[in-house]
This record gives sequence, structure tokens and C-alpha cells, in this order.
Amino acid sequence: MKKVLWGIFLVAGLAITACTQSPKQSGNEGGTAAIAFDSTEHHFGTLPYAGDGTYNFIFRNTGSEPLLLTNVRSSCGCTIPSWPKEPIAAGATDTIRVSYNTRISGRFSKSISVFSNAPATPVILKITGTVLAAAE
Repeated sequence: MKKVLWGIFLVAGLAITACTQSPKQSGNEGGTAAIAFDSTEHHFGTLPYAGDGTYNFIFRNTGSEPLLLTNVRSSCGCTIPSWPKEPIAAGATDTIRVSYNTRISGRFSKSISVFSNAPATPVILKITGTVLAAAE
């Protein structure tokens, strides 16, 4: 009988605790930063050896608080990202510049991870293409 009473008290206590919890806010209702890219992929096509392998990914802070990019990492040392270190105001637009080393011939597919104070992090950017062999 004591086990049954303890079980009832336990279930009642859990039910009361669950009902008093406030629901989590979804979306941007809590006043947070949010990042939105025009495009998260770029295909260079065919590039000449030692050609221009740079691309600017354009993004916007769609949140209501300043956006801070805390880190931007590439999948290897042949891809170098550069990004704004200062906070991006709500509604403002900026770019992440990605440079691929076109002194490496052949096909490539690289990813860049963008970490920020936005809830959906990291965002993965991708570049692909082919670099022609060096002229002999």
C-alpha cells in the first residue's frame, strides 16, 4: 500500500512540475542574432592553374541582436576564409571571403564551417570546382 501511495505522489509531483514549466521560445522571439546566406554553395567551374579562386559569401543578420562570427574554419589548409571580426548589426549585410589555392590542380570540394552567436550554428558553406594542370 505504501508503494502505491508513493507512486501516486511521484506521478502527481511530476505532473505539477511539468505544468509549471514555461514553454521555450521558438524562432527569433527572444531577441537573438540570426544568420542568413544568399547562397551556401559556389561552383567555380574550371579555373586556370594559379587563377583567381576567391568567392565572397554574402550574409545578413536577420535577427534583432548583433551577430558575432566567433570562428570560420575550412576543411583543409588549401582554403583560407576571412570574415568580419566586429559585430554585425541587426539587418546589416556583410561577406565571408573564401580563397582556394589554385596552385593545386584537379577537382576540389571543400567545406567552410561558420560559427556564430546565432542559434543555428555552424552553417556549412561549400565550394567546388576544377583547377587545370600547369602549362608545361
